[in-house]
This record gives sequence, C-alpha cells and structure tokens, in this order.
Amino acid sequence: MPDQSEIQEVNQIIKRARIAQTDFEKNGSQEKYDTAAQAVGWAIMEPSRNKELATLAVLSTGLGNIEDKITKNHRKTLGLLRDISKVKSYGVIDENIDKGIIKIARAIGVIGAVVPSTNPIATPANNIINSLKCGNAIIISPSPKGIAGCERLIHFIHAEFEKCGINKDLVQMIPAPGTKIKTQQMLEETDLVIVTGSQNNVRRAYTSGTPAIGVGAGNVTVIIDETSNLKDAAVKIAASKTFDNATSCSSENSLIIIDEIYDAFIKELSLVGCVTLEKSLQKKITERLWKKGQLNRDAVAQDAKKLIVALGLESNVPEDTKIIGIETDGIGEGYPLSGEKLSRVISIYRAKDFSDSIIKAEKMLKHYGAGHSIGIHTKVQLRANELAMRLPTCRVIVNQAHCFATGGSFNNGMPFSLSMGCGSWGGNSIDDNLHWKHFLNVTKIVNEIPHNEPLLSDIFDKYWSNAGK
Repeated sequence: MPDQSEIQEVNQIIKRARIAQTDFEKNGSQEKYDTAAQAVGWAIMEPSRNKELATLAVLSTGLGNIEDKITKNHRKTLGLLRDISKVKSYGVIDENIDKGIIKIARAIGVIGAVVPSTNPIATPANNIINSLKCGNAIIISPSPKGIAGCERLIHFIHAEFEKCGINKDLVQMIPAPGTKIKTQQMLEETDLVIVTGSQNNVRRAYTSGTPAIGVGAGNVTVIIDETSNLKDAAVKIAASKTFDNATSCSSENSLIIIDEIYDAFIKELSLVGCVTLEKSLQKKITERLWKKGQLNRDAVAQDAKKLIVALGLESNVPEDTKIIGIETDGIGEGYPLSGEKLSRVISIYRAKDFSDSIIKAEKMLKHYGAGHSIGIHTKVQLRANELAMRLPTCRVIVNQAHCFATGGSFNNGMPFSLSMGCGSWGGNSIDDNLHWKHFLNVTKIVNEIPHNEPLLSDIFDKYWSNAGK
C-alpha cells in the first residue's frame, strides 16, 4: 500500500499551488506574468547566486564542472528570456479577421515537472519561467542528487517574489526525501506533467493519466564530409563535447568521418585534445565505461583526468588529453560504444562516402536516440536536406557545435530549451524544443464569416483529368 502520509503531503502542496494559481490568473495581466518570469530569471542569473547554484549542483551530483554550469545557467536563462520577452501569453494573443477567429491565452493550471541530475538548476529554472509566463503554478520533482540545488534555487526565487509581491506557492518542490510515491502522486494530480531525463520517468508520465510532455534520449551522431572545413569542425566538436563534461543530451557521442578526409580530420582532432585510440582498446574501454550494464559513475560527466583514471588509460594517452576517441565499427545491440556515453568518450566510425555515412547514421539512430538530432559538417546544404528527408530525426544541426546549437543559440533560430522533443520516433508527444507554447491553453472565439464552400470541380478538376471520374 502507498504511504498515505506521503500522498497527503503532496496533495497539500498541490492544493496551495491551485489556490495561488487561481488568484494569479484571475487577477493576472501580461505585466504580472512577465514580472514573475523575470524574477525567476534574476534569481538564477544574479552572478553570486549563479556561482553558488552551479557549485552546489556539481558538489551534490558529482556531474559536470562549475564554470560551465555557470555559463549554462546564464546563457540558457538569458536566451529564454529573450525568446519570450515580446510574447503575448495573456488575453487576446491573435485575431484573424478573414477566418473570424480570436485566440485567447489561458493558463493550464498546476504544472508538475520532473528534472534530471545532469542539469539540476538550469532545467527547473527553464520550466518555471515558461510556466509563470503563461499564468501557471509549478511543482518541481528533482532527482535525489539534485534536491539541494533545487531547494536553493527556489529559496532565491521566493526571495525575488517577496520583493515583487508574488505568491510563493506558485513555485514549490516535492520536499526531501524524494520518493517514487511522491512523484507518482504529483504526476497523477497536476494538470500537465513535463519530464526531462530518465526514460523510465518519461514512460511513467505518459501512463499517469495526466496530459504529459516527455522528451527522448539523445545519442548524437555527427557526420564530417569531404567538403567540410576540418579545422572549424574539430574546434566546434571539441568545445561541445567537453562542455560541462558532456552532461548534455546534445553532446556528440559518435563521429562518422568520410574516408577521403579521415586521416586529416583525426589529425585536426588531435590538435584540439582528442586522442584517437585503436580498435584493439574497444574491449578495455567498454568494460570500464560500463559496470554491470550501467555507465560507470567514476567516468560519467567527469573531468578528463578522472575519466582517464576510470578507464585505466594513464599509459595510453598524454596528460593533457581532453577527449577520448575510440575507433569502432559496431552499431546496435552488443556494441555499447554506439550508444549514449555521457562522458568525454566519443566513438569514431569510417564511411566510404556520404551515402555510406547515411546508412551508418540511420542504423545508429534506430539503435538509440531516434528523433533527437544529428549533425553534419559540410559545404553542401543539400546533404543536410537529404538527412532531414531520410533519417528519423527532428533536428539536423549544420556546421555548429552540437550541444550549444540544439537547445537554442544566439546564432540560430531554435528556441532556448534544455528539453528536446523527439516526435513519434522517440515516443514523444512533441517534436520541438520544449518552450512557452507548451505551457499554454488557447481558447478560440469563432465568429461567422462569408460563406466559403468550393465547387466539386474546384477540388477534383486535376484529379479527374488524370484519373477520370
């Protein structure tokens, strides 16, 4: 039997959230929604608090590194606030005179959000900002390792709320210790659930009976073709792969290099700190990167020096190594290196030509990470188009550092987000980056317009001429 005290505890939190949200919406305005969102933004972005939160995140989870967490917290939040700064999310948000339809923004209610240990500060902040922008209350369920950081983030948010006269019950979290019972109750009793991280949690959300948005697993593959700027590609891949010790689901996991430029590109990778090991070391790396079928905690999201020790490669690589590349050719079940590694380890594949690279990339996506994203470094735009037409992917990132680009960047048009929907390929209800539109209901006022019924010939003339009546 479920622990009734835990269920009651969650129900009380939801009750307070509903009261606060009802008042927030009833007495709302665009200015109030925007102020609440900005308050959360400043709660995380104020430099001293950002540093404290980033430090706490790394110390409590053991994942990533402090300087990159600071950058991520700042950049992701600033980008999101830019994206939503001119967005209408209260009252009339659109009026189409020709169709006679007026759209009214409406809050969803109380949002429940499950967030991962890999991004224990930036992800909840992103969800909270989007929720408040659209008039909702939100309850966060952090991972066990992320509890301390989430508590501190919400403490800072409430301090900003107090300055603005905003009800603190609009933003709450499942109190420690977190349990499956508490999280399940939140999933079942809130109005919408957002889940980032564990695919087990995503599946629980989709079967909770509550409308849910879950995102799929990443396993980014990047193709480097014979037309690409090799130096530029190597620099961008290294910057992306090493950022926050590869905690991002958008970090490169595998490279597929066209044979014509294979040796030249391996040399460029060596110049940015990637040591490429021969196939003979596959078994050693696999046995140490995975323990009893699970990724080795001593290797996951660690600095390069710790990773090298965890993999037992002290005698194989220089001390200044930043990334471990391993040549391989196996893809699919029985070849762990073809999956997500959450570390500074990257698998390296040869392809005879571009057509062969597509075959390998498709096999990779169908094995793990379908729907998420793929990258290509090329000077031929049509090759990116071909990937988009043929592969089960929602994003094709062209000539960019993948982990910076996928979740929104100041030099591309993707919405800033830490949660990437993977469409039906990844078993998700969205194929977009999670953003403010997913936190909103829209009511349509439908007015009468002039009659607009076509003749049958308007629709079927071309069909009849080809197929007959």
